[in-house]
Amino acid sequence: MAKDASLLPVELRRANHDREHQQERILAEQTRGLYNLRPMGNPSISQIAERVDRLLLRHAELQRTNALLNQQVQELTQERDSLRSRLQAARARIESLLDRLPASAKNKEQP
Repeated sequence: MAKDASLLPVELRRANHDREHQQERILAEQTRGLYNLRPMGNPSISQIAERVDRLLLRHAELQRTNALLNQQVQELTQERDSLRSRLQAARARIESLLDRLPASAKNKEQP
């Protein structure tokens, strides 16, 4: 994590993006067997129960992931709105300074 502290925000986003894609690939490989619909002949009740258990665990995991992603979207939306507000305030201050600039230049020329 100390390595991440030295990264610029854009680089950090890229590192997080790469890490997330790697995790998605690993997860896809792990769960590939869950949805594999190979003919199994007549599966036993215990095989069906085991498969249902795995699917239920996967469902719960996806629900947790979805909740975390929704929370992240909300946080990022709030951060974006805050940054937009700060940007508008900064623009207003710059406009105010620019409006005052020519007036102060004229005052210096008159004496």
